[in-house]
Amino acid sequence: MNSIIDLHCHSTASDGSLAPAAVVERAAERGVKVLAITDHDTVAGYDEALAAAKHAGIKLIAGIELSCVWGGVTIHIVGLNFDPKSEVMQNVERTQTIAREQRALLIAERVGKRLKQTIDLAEVQTYADGGALGRPHFARYMVDKGWVSSMNEAFNKYLGAGKPGDVKASWPELAEVVGWITAAGGEAVMAHAHLYKMTRTKLKACLQDFIDAGGKGLEVAYGQMDANQRGQMTSLAKDMNLHGSCGSDFHGPNRFGIDLGVMPDFPKDIPPIWSAWTEVAV
Repeated sequence: MNSIIDLHCHSTASDGSLAPAAVVERAAERGVKVLAITDHDTVAGYDEALAAAKHAGIKLIAGIELSCVWGGVTIHIVGLNFDPKSEVMQNVERTQTIAREQRALLIAERVGKRLKQTIDLAEVQTYADGGALGRPHFARYMVDKGWVSSMNEAFNKYLGAGKPGDVKASWPELAEVVGWITAAGGEAVMAHAHLYKMTRTKLKACLQDFIDAGGKGLEVAYGQMDANQRGQMTSLAKDMNLHGSCGSDFHGPNRFGIDLGVMPDFPKDIPPIWSAWTEVAV
């Protein structure tokens, strides 16, 4: 279905392919009424998006997607409705930028060694257009160099899970990240928990630590989530008294067939994370 609320998407401020204003404009064209652009580890696109949202008649919610670790697993936490100008959030950006820079150096070294090529990190950075550097930027660079034939090949052989470029950065612990979001006045949501390779027991333990740290929500309607995954996340949200959140995880046109507002139906019996800050309902 197409939802009028999308609280998980990306712009060129991180690894999306559309500028923040263009994401807002596309959201408006697709009937989205409430939008959060949740770029990885940065709020650099917020001001541009806010100006576009006012013009488009969209309610823009401050958003960010922060990387962290729990039990050796990389977890993504979406922060929503915080103060993007707060000192806390500015410190968060600096901390995560350093972690990303260290990670990028390791990716360049390991993938370059496997390819038997020298990866020019400064050149890769141009693909990020000043935004946070991520694996999709390495993939585009590798395609343009002719080292791989497509983005998919880059991930399948070099950058995806278990490959040389699957580098775990020096991310902070989950509890610390949740604390940052709360301190900035926002609410923390665990992103795409159905994709983490955990048993239900382990995921419940992770969620309990998330809740103990102040976490409030779980994505229960997400992009290309299937009916079984939606059911599992809905059940967990009920069992653990978590609010539900929803988002497309849109990164740009033609990427994985995802577009803004595209996600399963939001479950009727889960309280929405946005109930306190918008009167709009999905």
